[in-house]
Amino acid sequence: MAEGKLFYVIGPSGSGKDSLMSYARKRLASKSGIVFAHRYITRPANAGGENHIALSEDEFTARVHSSLFAMYWESHGCRYGIGSEVNIWLAKGYHVVMNGSREHLHEAQKSHPKLIPVWIEVAPEVLAKRLRARGRENETEISERLKRASVYQATPDGIVIRNDGELQEAGDKLVQVIAPLTTSRVGEKCN
Repeated sequence: MAEGKLFYVIGPSGSGKDSLMSYARKRLASKSGIVFAHRYITRPANAGGENHIALSEDEFTARVHSSLFAMYWESHGCRYGIGSEVNIWLAKGYHVVMNGSREHLHEAQKSHPKLIPVWIEVAPEVLAKRLRARGRENETEISERLKRASVYQATPDGIVIRNDGELQEAGDKLVQVIAPLTTSRVGEKCN
């Protein structure tokens, strides 16, 4: 049985990763062979942004010690984890789409060497506008996020999707990256 592909979606905060993944998830809902992984995050479930599984610091630490994460990292005062169920899905031939971390990319590639980085890029002025519109950061924090966004560049082995315009345009590009794999589902269908 062939192992599934892991699509590691990354980009700066405000680049639209969550919106693009949600768009692709809806467009591919009737297809088989694709799984969108939730992140486990130490922030409240009602904090806005992505649909995630909220954990307390103690719960997160307990899961780390129990080896329940395929990967985990810290960023912006929160801890993020991807459940070990991802490895089971990949082993069964499912293709997995996940929201990753640019800082953690090299570590993720060590544990998942066939990982495919999907870089979401956005012009600095568009990014600044989006960060201000979401209202979660003050001007100093927005400035820091913009500086951090300029540090990371797409790797040669990755896919780049520009998200400066309408959601549908970039969303369709993400679907086009993932959709060809929906016909290669390994496993049984439920009746």
